[in-house]
Amino acid sequence: MLRWAWSLTGKTVLLLIIFMLVPAFLYIEFRNAYEEGQELLLRSVRDEGRVITQSLLPMLQSAQIDNLPAIGASLSRLDGEVTTIKLLLAPTGAGGDGFYYVASWPMVAPANLQVERNTLAQQGVLDRLAQNCHGEMPFTLIYHRPTGGAEIVTAVTPLATPVGCWAVVASFSQDAFPSAHLGQPYWVTPAMRVATVIYLVMAIITFSTLLSLRRGLRRFALRARRIREQGPDAGSFGARADLPELGEVAAEFDHMVEALHRSAAEIRQAAEDNAHAFKTPIAVIRQSVEPLRRGLPEDNRRAQRALGVVEQALDRLDGLVASAHELDESTADLIDEPMIPVDLGRVINRLVQTRTAIPNDRGVAILLASRDLTITTDLLPGLQVLGSEAMIETVFDNLIDNAVSFSPPGGEVVVHLSHDGRFAELSVCDRGPGVPEDQLERIFDRYYSERRDDAGTGATSSYFGIGLWIARRNVEAMGGTIFAENRFPHGLQVHVRLPLAPPGRG
Repeated sequence: MLRWAWSLTGKTVLLLIIFMLVPAFLYIEFRNAYEEGQELLLRSVRDEGRVITQSLLPMLQSAQIDNLPAIGASLSRLDGEVTTIKLLLAPTGAGGDGFYYVASWPMVAPANLQVERNTLAQQGVLDRLAQNCHGEMPFTLIYHRPTGGAEIVTAVTPLATPVGCWAVVASFSQDAFPSAHLGQPYWVTPAMRVATVIYLVMAIITFSTLLSLRRGLRRFALRARRIREQGPDAGSFGARADLPELGEVAAEFDHMVEALHRSAAEIRQAAEDNAHAFKTPIAVIRQSVEPLRRGLPEDNRRAQRALGVVEQALDRLDGLVASAHELDESTADLIDEPMIPVDLGRVINRLVQTRTAIPNDRGVAILLASRDLTITTDLLPGLQVLGSEAMIETVFDNLIDNAVSFSPPGGEVVVHLSHDGRFAELSVCDRGPGVPEDQLERIFDRYYSERRDDAGTGATSSYFGIGLWIARRNVEAMGGTIFAENRFPHGLQVHVRLPLAPPGRG
C-alpha cells in the first residue's frame, strides 16, 4: 500500500506537470487564433478604407484650396457600414504638425478629431507624412474619444498634390465589433477569464480529490502497520475510511485481516491437534516395543536389530512431528503476532537462563550438564527491535539448538549482542566442525541438513533442516538479515541484523 501511495504521489506530480503544460500550449494556440482573427478583421476594414481612398484620388488630385468645403459633401457617397473616412491636409510649406482636418464621413465631433490628430502626431505619423508623402501606412492605433468609446485607426494613406499632402485616415469604432476585443491582450479577454476560472476550479477539484485519496491511502497504511504491530486490538480499516469511495475497499481489507487472524488460529489449532494425534500412537508403539525387547533372547541379534530400527524410526517420526508443529506455530506467528518494540537483550537472557543449569553473574553457565557445554553471553542492554517475542524466541532457540548440536563435549557457545548504527547485531558462535564454504548459503534452505556422526550428537534422526530456515524467515519478516561464516580454526558463527525500533515506539 505504501508503494501504491508513493506511486500515486508520482502520478500527482506528473498530473501537475500536465496541468501546467497543457494550459500553456492551449493558451498559445488560442492566442494565435485570436490574433489571426483580429488581423483578418483589421485587414478587411483596411481594405475597405483602401477602396474608398482610391475612389477619392481623382478628386483630391484636382482639388483646390478654394473648393475644400465641397469635398466633405462628396464623401457621403462613400458611406460604409463600418469604416469612417477622414481627410487631413498639410498645405504646401507646412511643417509636420501642419495637418488640418478637411472633412470626414460620417460626421465626427470636433473634439474627437482633435484627439485623433494629437494621437497621430504623438505617434510620429504626421511628421513622417510631411517628410515623405507617399506609400500606405497600415497599423493599428487605438485612442479614446472624449465623447465616449474608442476609435481604431487601421491605415493612413498619403497623397501628394499641388495643394499639399493629403492624408486619408481609415478608422472604425470599437463598438462596431464588441466581441472582437480589438487592441486588448488575449489574457484579459472575457473568454480567457472565464476559461481561467473554469480551469482553476477543475484543478482545485482534481488535486483536492487526489490529496484526499492520498490521505486515505496513508491512513490505510498507518492502520495496516498498527494492525501488524498490535494485532486485532488496533481497530479496523473501516473506522479510518473518511472517503466514501474507499469504504468498500476498507471493508474488504477488514475481511482480509479477519481471515488472516482466523487462519492463524486454525493453523495453531491444527498444529496442536496433529501433534497430539501423531504422538499418541508413537507413544503406544514405543511402549509396546519395550516388552518385546525384554522378551527377546539376547542371542537373537536379528530381532534385536529389527527392534533398534523400529526405535530409530520412532525417534525420527517423533522429531518429524515436533518439527512440523514448530513449523506450523512459526507460520501462525508470522500471520498473527503483533510487531512491537522488544528488548532483545532481555528476551535472549531469559531464554539462556531457561536452558542453563547453573547461571552466574558473569553470563557463563553450564548448558546441558551431561554434554559439559558452556554458554557465554555478552549482551548490550536496552536494544529494542520491532518484532514479537515469539518470533525472536523461535530464532534464538533454533540458533542455539544448531550450535549445541554441532558442539563437541566440553565446547563453548558464545552469544554476543551489540549495535551498529540503526541495527542490532546478534551473533551465535560454536566450536563445531563448521560448514564447507560452498554450503554456507544453503544451510538456510528448507530441509537442508548435512550432519555427520562426528558432529558430537551421535544421532541425526531428529534434525530435518528447518530450524535455520525458520530463523531466516522470521528475521526477514522483522526486516533483518541473517548469514553465517566459518570461524578460525573451526566452528560456525551465525550473524543476525535486526533494525532497531524507532524512538518513541517503546
